[in-house]
Amino acid sequence: MKLPVAAVLAFALSAGFVQAEPVRQGDLEVDSAWARASIGTSRPGAAYFTVRNLGDEADRLTGLSSPVSAMPMLHQTTLSEGISRMAHMEAAEIPAGGELTLEPGSMHVMLMELTTPLKEGATFPLTLTFEAGGEITVEVPVFGPGATGPAK
Repeated sequence: MKLPVAAVLAFALSAGFVQAEPVRQGDLEVDSAWARASIGTSRPGAAYFTVRNLGDEADRLTGLSSPVSAMPMLHQTTLSEGISRMAHMEAAEIPAGGELTLEPGSMHVMLMELTTPLKEGATFPLTLTFEAGGEITVEVPVFGPGATGPAK
């Protein structure tokens, strides 16, 4: 039995098998961007990715924007005495020759005040602003609610 291409792609996206190619600008490379499907627009969404700094100078992620969120924010999750807490961060450093990974249960982008639900199989643009590297826009695929990220 042959499956339609759309069905295969939808399954691959929901299972976390498909990821976009890395986006490189100057010394920075953004890879493995993804988000989980949201529960409507009343609850925030979250996005994750890895930034590699291939240069000799550190850089900092200082801003975020996306048409799907009126207020995207960088957050850090910490665990203290068995209690998980999230705190807003103004910026995050990407060391020279190093990387910054945003992932569930750690640092992530909170997509506050969603303007549209994040639907499984869709994508949305996310623009990252770096202190030295300027702006880089990546397409973020939306996986199913239980996804753990793109396949490596």
